[in-house]
Amino acid sequence: MSTIYDRIKARRLELGLTVEELAQQLGYKDKSSISKIENGKADIPQAKVELFARALRTTTAYLMGVDGPALPPGCEPMPPMRQVPLVGRIACGMPILAEQNIEGMISVPEGWRADFVLTCRGDSMAPLILDGDLVAVRSQPEVENGEIAVVRIDDEATLKKVNFDGTTMVLQPLNPAYPLMTYTGAALADVHIEGKAVGLCRGL
Repeated sequence: MSTIYDRIKARRLELGLTVEELAQQLGYKDKSSISKIENGKADIPQAKVELFARALRTTTAYLMGVDGPALPPGCEPMPPMRQVPLVGRIACGMPILAEQNIEGMISVPEGWRADFVLTCRGDSMAPLILDGDLVAVRSQPEVENGEIAVVRIDDEATLKKVNFDGTTMVLQPLNPAYPLMTYTGAALADVHIEGKAVGLCRGL
């Protein structure tokens, strides 16, 4: 099933527009913003869906995959969902997706391309991510600087903003009450990026 990102790209190609031309029409500074949206790596604010529809000479209903009239303002269609494992406390010595760590299955939007969900514990990432929030994660061994990732240190998993310069990795909490976590030299061998945070579920 196609997503809003797929339909934007398909319609752009149908009209013969380049990424640069669409970015210019929508007021984005460069084409990378459009590329990220078309690849599902960046979300579109509800307020901008109509602008995309105008630029692509189509309707918001088409872009959102709605059959019939567009939804009332402020409403969004339910996106396609998929089930991914809900991971609890990490068992000693076990990979993060080992059977012993999985507590059940959770439905998350398909567009997130998540591989698992973790329950956040503590307030080191407040106010963005709160204690008890479910964080959807896409498995990958590296993230870009400034992105929030699940990082496994020995047998504990932590959620932090990551910065790495090739020799030193700094894990940054968002809550200023918590200190930076810095790893360099031999200590880096115990630090493993498990994936990138791609979505947040609150109130489940």
